[in-house]
Amino acid sequence: MTGLLLGVAAVLTLAGCGSGGTTESVPPTATGSLEHLAAEVKCAPNMQTDADEIRQAICGTGKGRFILATFATDRGQREWINDAKDYGGHYLVGRKWVAVGDDGVVKALRGTLGGDLEDGADHHAHSG
Repeated sequence: MTGLLLGVAAVLTLAGCGSGGTTESVPPTATGSLEHLAAEVKCAPNMQTDADEIRQAICGTGKGRFILATFATDRGQREWINDAKDYGGHYLVGRKWVAVGDDGVVKALRGTLGGDLEDGADHHAHSG
């Protein structure tokens, strides 16, 4: 699990963190294998993890790079997301899949894949 989270942290570092923007109409949430979801957004996935409980790849589109992961169970997905959110970032969440990347990237993916937007921890400087 630690290796997977480090992969998320690396993509978030490459992508940067941003926020803002509104969403237009959202299609029904996509379902299917990692390869099917990647094909929907026209990405050739670079597989990083191919295990029974999680499959994870790095993808890229004209909008930027992101992590795409699919999960064997809803519980495994939620646990992964909850742990990954400590690293910050932006998450597009579907049933047994998640895309992680820059705010603009996940919002663009949402226009094709549907899903729900979630944000990780804010690591900007805090006043105090």
